[in-house]
Amino acid sequence: MSSWAARAVNEIASDFQRSADTHLIRLTLPAFPNIIFYLKDESTHPSGSLKHRLARSLFLYGLCNGWIRQGMPIIEASSGSTAVSEAYFARLLGLPFIAVVPECTARRKIEQIEHHGGRCHFVSHGGLIYDEAKRLAREQNGHYMDQFTYAERATDWRGNNNIAESIWRQLAREPFPQPSWMVMSAGTGGTSATLGRYIRYQGHPTRLMVVDPENSVFHAFFRQRDPELTHNRPSRIEGIGRPRVEPSFIPDVIDEMMTVPDGASIATLGWLEPLLGRRVGGSTGTNMWGALQLAKRMRAAGEAGAIVTLLCDGGERYSDTYYQPTWVKEHIGDIRPWQIELENL
Repeated sequence: MSSWAARAVNEIASDFQRSADTHLIRLTLPAFPNIIFYLKDESTHPSGSLKHRLARSLFLYGLCNGWIRQGMPIIEASSGSTAVSEAYFARLLGLPFIAVVPECTARRKIEQIEHHGGRCHFVSHGGLIYDEAKRLAREQNGHYMDQFTYAERATDWRGNNNIAESIWRQLAREPFPQPSWMVMSAGTGGTSATLGRYIRYQGHPTRLMVVDPENSVFHAFFRQRDPELTHNRPSRIEGIGRPRVEPSFIPDVIDEMMTVPDGASIATLGWLEPLLGRRVGGSTGTNMWGALQLAKRMRAAGEAGAIVTLLCDGGERYSDTYYQPTWVKEHIGDIRPWQIELENL
């Protein structure tokens, strides 16, 4: 390893040492007296989302493989949050960063990429980000991070303070230290792979539910196992759901999957706001909707226990989209049926 790469790895390790673990928020609901909900709050990372963990792992993976070198431009295909986090680490190491993003990416995410010194390269829709990122990397003699391929292999799922290990450590003194369910949505599939593998490696009885938004192929792939599946429309829930089967999505570590209507995701993030005293992103709405459906199932069966899910990022990134009724009506549709369902839990 070159002296620069060794210093870069140490710089990332130092940044990690300066960071605290993220909170595990406990949520109790009168409708479910024997069930406790937990939300792992990943919005408190320095770059504002769950993708901070992924970006750190991807940079370490690239450095230790000899793929990232001093002065090399870093290019990523991303709908926003991964790019924000990678821009943070690129600036930490003094590397140029370019994010290839769809034109529909939330303006606030674009601003955050630029805040961390990154530059955005826009394409008309999400299906074009892969080839365009590869092209830019070739042209600029840069490194294409390729989160969708390397997410599941860059993360150490056995330990090393990964998100699963952190959750179980935080649950140790809770009423149900072994949760009945873990609920996670999938963008790259890297986090669901980490959770599922860790559960099996540690012999935990917890089951993993992966929730999928509309216009995503992951649920269909889970059922059919056809890696050539595609969808001709992009996900409307930023950061999760993909139009193709990504290499990092590992179906065999998942116990169940559920498709969540986009209207339900948006209704749930609005429902969560007064309960948490803050706004959350669309993927958190998807996660929590799935957790509530599992809680209904447990309640009907007379079961007690805990359900853990993730608060992936904060809602301030979506103040001009998911939190604007006019935008929601135009792009998502009528969400009132799901609001009524939440009111009548």
